[in-house]
Amino acid sequence: MASVEEIAKGLSQVLADSYDGASRADDGKPLETGLKRGHFDAKLTDKRVNDGFGITLSGNVFTVSYEGEVSVKELKDKKFESNVEQTIADVLKFIKKHYKFHTGETLKCKPVGEMNMSVQSTSRVHTWVEAQMRYEIQGMDGVSRKNPSGEELLDKSIKDFLGIGKEVWKSKKPQNVTRKEEKS
Repeated sequence: MASVEEIAKGLSQVLADSYDGASRADDGKPLETGLKRGHFDAKLTDKRVNDGFGITLSGNVFTVSYEGEVSVKELKDKKFESNVEQTIADVLKFIKKHYKFHTGETLKCKPVGEMNMSVQSTSRVHTWVEAQMRYEIQGMDGVSRKNPSGEELLDKSIKDFLGIGKEVWKSKKPQNVTRKEEKS
């Protein structure tokens, strides 16, 4: 079992090595991150493909976020959602492979819920997709498995705040207060 710190360091190293144009240390070939930009041909004169990914870690759950430009033609494709899911799956494959390269251990994870996807547009030409997929990391030490809901956290914080007020009201008055108490 790996600690939270070890897993966070391994994922951080994966992100550090996934910049555009990164190459493998052993043979100098470009890294296959699973993104569209990795399949760019320098001989083409059209615009470059713009996409990328990020990772967030929260407890024993990490989220892979993907963002990329898409054309209207791609949006109209019936397989658009499955193509985005496949891109995230390819990115996860890269993360696992590169994590094992840096730490020597395998990153075991399983999906939590479904993919969250949003397509936005600023003009007829510029459209992009943002997608997130959550994964639960298995075999992580030092993380509580019970995640309190937002309502439970809010209730606790309100009770704590009100408890502070009760303590203040019950305390003795300072010596320099000379006014008489008002009776209602």
